[in-house]
Amino acid sequence: MLANRLQAARRSRFVGREAEKSLFRSALTAPEPPFFVLHVYGPGGIGKTSLLQQFAVIAQEQGIKPAYLDVRSVEPTTEAVIEAFNLTISGRADTSFLDCISSKDRYVFLVDTYETLSTLDDWFRDTFLASLPESIMVVLAGRTPLGTAWRTDPGWQALTQSIPLRNLDPDDSRAYLNARRVPETQLPAVLRFTHGHPLALSLVADVFAQRSDTSFASDVAPPDVVRTLLEQFVQKVSDPLQRAALEVCPLLRLTTETLLRKLLNIDDARQIFEWLQNLSFMEFSSEGLFPHDLAREALLADLRWRNPEGYADLHRRARAHYVALLNETSGMAQQRILADLIFLHRDNPVVQHMYEWKIEGSFIADRLYNEDISALVEMVTQFEGEESGRIAHFWMKAQPEAILLIRDRTRQPLGFVMMLDMLRMTPEQEAIDPACVKMLQYLRNQPPLRGGETATFFRFWMARDTYQDVSPIQSMIFIHIVRHYISKQGLTYTFMTCADPDFWAPGFAYAEIKRTEALDFEIDGRRTGVYAHDWRLMPPAAWLELLGERELATFTPGVAPVQIEQLFVLGEVEFATALQSALKDYVRPEALRGNPLLRSRLVIDKAGVGAGEMERINALRALIRAAADTLQISPRQNKFFRPLYHTYLQPAETQEQAAELLDLPFSTYRRHLKSGIERVTELLWTQELGGDISRN
Repeated sequence: MLANRLQAARRSRFVGREAEKSLFRSALTAPEPPFFVLHVYGPGGIGKTSLLQQFAVIAQEQGIKPAYLDVRSVEPTTEAVIEAFNLTISGRADTSFLDCISSKDRYVFLVDTYETLSTLDDWFRDTFLASLPESIMVVLAGRTPLGTAWRTDPGWQALTQSIPLRNLDPDDSRAYLNARRVPETQLPAVLRFTHGHPLALSLVADVFAQRSDTSFASDVAPPDVVRTLLEQFVQKVSDPLQRAALEVCPLLRLTTETLLRKLLNIDDARQIFEWLQNLSFMEFSSEGLFPHDLAREALLADLRWRNPEGYADLHRRARAHYVALLNETSGMAQQRILADLIFLHRDNPVVQHMYEWKIEGSFIADRLYNEDISALVEMVTQFEGEESGRIAHFWMKAQPEAILLIRDRTRQPLGFVMMLDMLRMTPEQEAIDPACVKMLQYLRNQPPLRGGETATFFRFWMARDTYQDVSPIQSMIFIHIVRHYISKQGLTYTFMTCADPDFWAPGFAYAEIKRTEALDFEIDGRRTGVYAHDWRLMPPAAWLELLGERELATFTPGVAPVQIEQLFVLGEVEFATALQSALKDYVRPEALRGNPLLRSRLVIDKAGVGAGEMERINALRALIRAAADTLQISPRQNKFFRPLYHTYLQPAETQEQAAELLDLPFSTYRRHLKSGIERVTELLWTQELGGDISRN
């Protein structure tokens, strides 16, 4: 069986940790185990997962059933954790694993990356573990020591043992390098170079597997071993495609064959993907590959230092790829793409502490049902008071479609966001909510909204257990808010409430969402801050570009950022006037310089943020031609296309000659031309408001 071969390969590569294995073996064979929980902790790359795999082998040798669970991909909720254990042990998420364990069964639960469950530490210790039978031993592996409660509670003190994992000693390091066939002459330098760090040793072995003539300088003693090793590894990859792949993968949340093909501009990425998959520092999930955390950091740091222009180019290409996919996807697929796009900002010192970067889990986004209302009102009342609960209940009844609910797999609400359509509010409804009174008064003092435009008020948003603190639910809500920014047709203004506006200030400032203190409101003695954005001045495409360029400016100061300028907000009459002028100058591109449409949302979305004037002129001409061409599709409207074509797109010398070419009376020609201009204007105006001309 393949499982047997995998186990044999792991055992042949594993060296050292004799004290840890001996401790574990003696605990399993003791008449009365000295501990119920064994906690193994140490930094990334120190070998925790490999040790757990050895523990599983030892347990099997003793006739004890091992159950391994990596909780990094498990949502940190009690329901998700229980479901994960059910699935691992009983084979079904809805079947309790305890029902599958008899009094005679002995198990070892091996829980990897336990630090990702830090928010559930109390429940996991005092409820989950306390409910297990004594025939089960638990091994936890994580990056950090156990919390104070484990060490101060007399009961858990007696039943828990923690052991830190250190670097391998020289003998074990040498044994590992010998097993990986690293030349004997290189061992002294390598041992000094790695100091026994398991991941570093593994990377060194990969270097020699790639190039057997590699030589490490004996006097190199860098403070950051892993980074230096990765730099050495990259230098020894002679294949340009492999080097390029190593530069791409640390930038991305997950690497797939498709992404490699797109970003490396190759026809077939299968071989390079398989090469990446076999590297010792690569890990994988059901969605794709990703580097070990330390390897990711080191590879990125190396690329930013060595080739900042190359890093900026990759970042922009990845961003452009994700942004293009946003316009082609919906639902869960679009949600994943947004997570990929946001991941490009994970190292930013402003953003990194305001978002939970591992949000994969067992929760889903859903609509509101009547039976959910009482739970959500209770949630609002708990955190914001009875009057806010009453207001929330009112809006849930008035605009139920404005609620996006985050549920667990049992369909219980974990959190929600309320996205009110402000233009649908009647004066009577507005008067119910002091916050809406302020927002709508603000809108009335702004330039009037154009036909088809709207504004959204993110009136309430919260997680059931953590309110508006950083959490997976909060981060999922933020993703859906960004989805709203991108997909809501005609969106002009958004307003967002924050119970603690000062905490979120750096992140919102980075995202160009303005703090608007004049809109702050108070209910039940609680003051709530408000952030606002005008999407007419900076539409989603420009906004995403701005964030990407700010990210690049953080890490590549030598790379000139793309300049983001505010757009013109044209009224419908101004738009039509500018378009008529553009039609007259269509065949004379130089004459289009200065046309207001060049700074309209319509043209910027087509040309791209940062496009030069001639690129925008070409984009405007392409938009006009595309809109005119749609008239040819319908036989009824084709008669309007022909006068447009001979007057503006391929003009005759005079309008009289155009009418003669079309064999039309001049009055009929003029009437058809006017209808054609009106139809093209209507189509492009729809696009200016964020619509899709294919639906018209």
